[in-house]
Amino acid sequence: MLTLPLAGKQSQVTFWPDDGSDIRTRPEGRAKAARAARLALDALGYPTAQGCLTIESTIPLGCGYGSSTADVAASIYAIAAAARAQISRTTLCRLAVAAETATDAIAFAGQAVLFAHREGRVLDYLPGDYPPLYVIGFSSSEDKPVDTVDMPPARYTSTEIETFRVLRGHVRHAIAQQDPKSIGRVATASARINQGYLAKRRFDDLVRLAKTAGGLGVQVAHSGNRMGILLDARDNGAADRAESIARAAQREGFTDIIRFAVNADGAPAWVLE
Repeated sequence: MLTLPLAGKQSQVTFWPDDGSDIRTRPEGRAKAARAARLALDALGYPTAQGCLTIESTIPLGCGYGSSTADVAASIYAIAAAARAQISRTTLCRLAVAAETATDAIAFAGQAVLFAHREGRVLDYLPGDYPPLYVIGFSSSEDKPVDTVDMPPARYTSTEIETFRVLRGHVRHAIAQQDPKSIGRVATASARINQGYLAKRRFDDLVRLAKTAGGLGVQVAHSGNRMGILLDARDNGAADRAESIARAAQREGFTDIIRFAVNADGAPAWVLE
């Protein structure tokens, strides 16, 4: 799994130790964050500690933005801060997988890594940053939010596994060469494979919209309902084209439309339509 950074969306967690019963959260119902905090306390040598996590998040839930992983990672860091202890990214990822079954590479911020999301480890540190991109992301009302805990692991065929090996080589080369077109092709190929496991009902409309607008390719959340179109941020008029695609997606009935930039100097971090 590759994770694109989205500036301006975050989860901030504070841990308040007390004499209550186990770990509680405000708002209530953030069970994954509570499990992560419990595991972090145990790992740091505080198995009897209790308390409350206050979670302040600007990330939509269940859409593929990594909301649960952000809550989980922030909760683990909050426990470490309260204990005045360091915690490595390796340990954080291990605890995150134990807390939520599958996680992503949020702990590595904007660093380009290929991440085994159900094992919580880096498969490959890619040779450089993502090339400058615009992403126009949106959802379809036909695809419901997804809870990764309830989602069965994908059982890829031998052919799909071999395809992923090839794509891994392509994405490594694309990042080394700062080649956004290859990034688009890899993302589209991966999205097509994902259609066999967590299908986006309007995938054909997504691909058509990308081709009509001259997009590099399409990307999807492999454990959520988000999808989007990639553009080369270095192209003349890329910002205007991103806005045009957003308007076209709106006319097509897509919702929760957002435009954001990755490594594009001077571009707005994100714009919610």
